[in-house]
Amino acid sequence: MKKIKKSIFAVAIATALVSTSIAPYSALAVDKPHPEIPLDKDNLEQLVVQSVERTDNGVKLDFGSEYDGYVNLLEDDIAQISIVEDGEKVKHSPGIEKTEWDTPEFSAQDEGDTYQLETAEITVVINKAPYGVKFLDKDGNLINEDYSEFGSSAGYEDGKPYVFRETTPDEAFYGFGEQAGLELNKRGDSIGLWNTDSYGYNKDTKYIYVSIPFFMGLKDKKAYGIFFDNTHRSYYEMASESDDYYYFYADGGQLNYYFIYGPEISDVVSQYTEITGKFNLPPEWTLGLHQSKWEYTADEIVEVAQTYRDKNIPLDVMHFDIDYMQDYKLFTWEEDYKQALAELKSMEGFHAIAINDPAVKKEEGYFLYDEGTANDYWAKSADGTPFVGPVWPGDSMFPDFSKEEVRDWWASKHNILFDAGIDGIWNDMNEPAVFEAEYYWTMPLDAYFGYEDNKILHTEYHNLYGHHEAEATYNAFELYKPGERPFVLTRDMYAGSQRYSALWTGDQNSSWEGLEMTLPVNMNVGLSGVPMVGGDIGGFAGRPDGELFARWIQIGVFEPFARIHYDSDGGDPRVIGQEPWVFGQEVEDITRKYVNLRYQLLPYLYNELQEATETGKPVYQPLVYHFQEDENTYDIYKQFMFGDNIMVAPVLEQGATSVDVYLPKGETWVDFWTGEKYEGNKTITVQAELDHLPIFVKQDSIIPTREVQQYTGEKPLENLVLDTYLNDQATYSFYEDDAQTQSYQDGEYNVTNFTVNKQNKNIVTFEQEKEVQNYKGTKLKSYTLKLNNTEKPSKVQAASSKYKAVSSAEAVKETSETYFFNEEENILYVNIPADEKHKVQVFFNGNAR
Repeated sequence: MKKIKKSIFAVAIATALVSTSIAPYSALAVDKPHPEIPLDKDNLEQLVVQSVERTDNGVKLDFGSEYDGYVNLLEDDIAQISIVEDGEKVKHSPGIEKTEWDTPEFSAQDEGDTYQLETAEITVVINKAPYGVKFLDKDGNLINEDYSEFGSSAGYEDGKPYVFRETTPDEAFYGFGEQAGLELNKRGDSIGLWNTDSYGYNKDTKYIYVSIPFFMGLKDKKAYGIFFDNTHRSYYEMASESDDYYYFYADGGQLNYYFIYGPEISDVVSQYTEITGKFNLPPEWTLGLHQSKWEYTADEIVEVAQTYRDKNIPLDVMHFDIDYMQDYKLFTWEEDYKQALAELKSMEGFHAIAINDPAVKKEEGYFLYDEGTANDYWAKSADGTPFVGPVWPGDSMFPDFSKEEVRDWWASKHNILFDAGIDGIWNDMNEPAVFEAEYYWTMPLDAYFGYEDNKILHTEYHNLYGHHEAEATYNAFELYKPGERPFVLTRDMYAGSQRYSALWTGDQNSSWEGLEMTLPVNMNVGLSGVPMVGGDIGGFAGRPDGELFARWIQIGVFEPFARIHYDSDGGDPRVIGQEPWVFGQEVEDITRKYVNLRYQLLPYLYNELQEATETGKPVYQPLVYHFQEDENTYDIYKQFMFGDNIMVAPVLEQGATSVDVYLPKGETWVDFWTGEKYEGNKTITVQAELDHLPIFVKQDSIIPTREVQQYTGEKPLENLVLDTYLNDQATYSFYEDDAQTQSYQDGEYNVTNFTVNKQNKNIVTFEQEKEVQNYKGTKLKSYTLKLNNTEKPSKVQAASSKYKAVSSAEAVKETSETYFFNEEENILYVNIPADEKHKVQVFFNGNAR
């Protein structure tokens, strides 16, 4: 993420970068890791089922060779397929959260050439000779099946587990975690998963920071998912060689995958996150805007924070990059940065997040090095000695996070950061990145973790390294901040890491391509079970001009994690920063406008994330997630849904002042800014000057909003605005808790169900149902029902209580049981007491009685 400083690294990288005396970090950008190991299709081992043994949850297959097979039914719509060495147990990676399942009712039938397992939702058909598996839905329709034209559809080739499956030309593929490229649908792609420090990656970079071996297929408007639980480097040829098949394999490990049937995409994501775990609700302050830079001085951190306040641009969080450490030694402080943190925390409303890397400086007398060495806590080289590699501190050691005692030790050191005032932790460089060209900028493949009698080679553990570091960091909050919600941000993930951390998408280029790529990257990450995701607004590598930054902040405010973060300027005063005001007044005003909008929408965003904790749903959603019946949405990546009801269609091209927007069929869409309505199933052209972002809302939606704050918690939520786009009926289930502690997990929250109904053309009714009322700290006093595209009412009343007409929308918010009609905008505002027990009726056209 940074540039190398000559004073520290000239010797360490001399062999790798012999032609330069000072090497920018871009010189270390990784095009790809160690050479790929291809699958030899001429050397596939054909498996034949010799016998079938029924088990409590499926069947065991005897191949009459060195392998056994298992088909286990976990739920009506989930089957686990495994082939392991004879007598070996099926392993669960640390990415798996749920290992105990209530086996569904199923029938088993030997049909001679096949063996069938049938649940209420799927049928698994096992072909015996050669071995193969296909899946049918409950009506007998084919969902997915093995492809056997190479003589074998699944097994091992020279120790590499593989699976071939049939596909059709119209099948689309989504997921795979974080993948570069300017497409949402990954059909035709050759994908590799090996966590790689890819500074300044572009659309053609194959390996970046995250490895989530999960994808979805969508064909015939029905979705299924496959989770290949293998932590080794893995490969996915998604109809890249032929329209007839795709396949996946890994460099080693077991053949073990989960098949999940939807048929809705949302069903697949929900079940995948049932296996790997759901995201935990973050503290609300993390949903505000974050500001960061590599190499802010201590004074600049305070000055930038104060400038946000002076300019009335909301901001919640300042980040402390590695500059705060003494000589890049972890869990240490330079005194001026520690004082800057104290000053920042004395200012109203600021939180602070500190970066942490895994590389521990090799220096006798440095407490972390001494403790780790004394306790044998380091990863090892092949010869059994601790592995030493150069990173920011120079020669460094790497904690062996595979050991629970090391994770506990790591967690225990965070009091040094927390006691100084740090609120959240940002894990970086945890691929793990090592400045060694010889080993492709990570540890050598024969390095190992674990214990001498149970070694885990780097080939197997590499993709898990950041996952376990995130777990250790998460546990630090439980140790030192019990009851508070943790916030961990990471650059590196495996499946299941969403249980511990949010994700930022690494060191992307500050370019129009980089801006465009943020959309499909974020959407596929969300479809891979990680709802809290965002990129560096404005890009990290390089600098945007004012136009690019303006377009980036417009969409950045809709990312669940919203942070402006940028690369060092090397102390060159000619290089401008990336704070909103450096681009001039117009861009500053644009930034304020859209950051204000984000803060207005915080109740909506918070509710979307809360729902994600229950269902695994993404917040930053591709259109196909909601509209898989509309095949026109399958490849759209230049638009996205922000939650379930808001669609954003940004400008992604330099100089463009208009954008073509596809409106999915089956819905009526309302222009957020003008109120103009459009029927779906068509493309329209929307004018979009630099200050305009096209936003559309689904008709019959309620969007909960609130007043703008300069930081979360500045003002209690006393009036909730229900921004309503009504045609027939709109409903919303509003969730509220204290937004800070874990008490919501003990049931301390409120759920209020709102219904706005057009009974006929003359009467609109509002009703609320307080479904759960266990959070006693609510400050809600009233709701403002905001009815868009409506007429002037003749009367508003609840039972016998008549509401009073007032002269402004602000007066409505301040006075209970009042209303105001804005004739210019055709918007009605009604203030309804939060404890209103009666139906509120709005009468039009003189029909009040």
